[in-house]
Amino acid sequence: MPFIPHTEADIGEMLAAIGVDSIEALFDEIPAELRSDSRLVDEPGMHEAEVIRLMRSRAERIGGYRSFIGAGAYEHHVPAAVWEIVTRGEFYSSYTPYQAEASQGTLQVLYEYQSMMTALTALDVTNASLYDGASALAEAVLMSVRLHKSSRRVLVPRTVPPAYRATVRTLVRNQGIELIELDYDAERGHVDPQLLDRFGAMDIAALVIPQPNFFGVLEPVDVLTDWAHAHGALAIGVVNPLAAALLKPPGEWGRKGADIAVGDGQPLGIPLSAGGPYYGFMACRKEHLRQMPGRIVGRTVDSTGRPGFTLTLQAREQHIRRSKATSNICTNQGLMVTASTIHMALLGAEGLRRTAAACHVGLTMLLGNLSAIPGLRRAFSGPVFHEAVLELDAPVEDVLRALRAQGILGGLDLARAYPELRSGLLVCVTETKNECDLMEFAAQLASIMGERCTAAPCAFGPGA
Repeated sequence: MPFIPHTEADIGEMLAAIGVDSIEALFDEIPAELRSDSRLVDEPGMHEAEVIRLMRSRAERIGGYRSFIGAGAYEHHVPAAVWEIVTRGEFYSSYTPYQAEASQGTLQVLYEYQSMMTALTALDVTNASLYDGASALAEAVLMSVRLHKSSRRVLVPRTVPPAYRATVRTLVRNQGIELIELDYDAERGHVDPQLLDRFGAMDIAALVIPQPNFFGVLEPVDVLTDWAHAHGALAIGVVNPLAAALLKPPGEWGRKGADIAVGDGQPLGIPLSAGGPYYGFMACRKEHLRQMPGRIVGRTVDSTGRPGFTLTLQAREQHIRRSKATSNICTNQGLMVTASTIHMALLGAEGLRRTAAACHVGLTMLLGNLSAIPGLRRAFSGPVFHEAVLELDAPVEDVLRALRAQGILGGLDLARAYPELRSGLLVCVTETKNECDLMEFAAQLASIMGERCTAAPCAFGPGA
């Protein structure tokens, strides 16, 4: 039975203070059709086989879908061994490894994770994780302002994921930091380096560079990184860690490489599970280490020469004198980091490259299958990794609804985040989709578009 210290009177006072009548009222945003008044297990004393049967029947109600949604939450194959190991008690029950003498296994995993991520990003050091990719970018912005000292302006392209930009605004808006948004080239779908000329005379702390960007398009990272350094700004890379196994890593962008790289570790062994969990990573150059938030695990030797691991380079202020801390990031996403470490160890560098390549090949095949469908075309001409934006001559919401009826989650409608792309559909392909999946998606989309063209030739036909 859970320990809940609040009495009924306590609960009543809290509800009155926030102006609601009941705890149930706090969940009124959940649609009525998704709510259930019945208990999960209807009969007391059900034995294990009956409970398993009940759970399976409930799961079957959800149905199975083939998902072509990406937008920061990616469906990848996770080897069975990953979570068999992660859920062992030695890892599953461990928390923050403050006591080095009792936490050598956990500390070694974190150390191995750091080593793998520095290799993946081609930067000198990485921490042992942040909450998610969005908050990691916010921490990088704060870090860049501390490092720059003379400027509190940061250039943030609109091609950075909308959720990341919203999180950064939330976390820095009361700290006197100015976020200046950069628009994208409407033809190619990435930042136009010429747009940066207007900021040449400004004192800029940092330029954020996504790779690939939210549209799946590859940014001209070398040019952007060199521009940042030529104008006394830091270059912050926002990267997909799986893509970094195939593309030039941020530490090698331009002549000097990015100064900081952040992103979300979800593509590395973390399954999609109703919206989480995720974890953020951050890597940087050695000279910036003292301004990096979070914790770092170091390897050392004891008085007898035996190797050991311990938390290092973390000021006491992180936990005690919070007002003087670099950041109040304390809890790492240790379990997710452990899963990523095992995932990367199982696949190895070559396995990660092959997975990334399979994603790109799959998207290329899908775009080829879709190219013959009337009323559908690519929105941007820039090169892509495993996502792309399609423009439809039909309401995107209606098309997605029709695809869903066929068991396909067809992508993300971009209208809310990018009103100028109200006919834009962001699709994603990972290595989990085979050739039959791609052909079925194309066939269903062609059928839906064809039906719409037949039903309303003036609206969606040639010349409309």
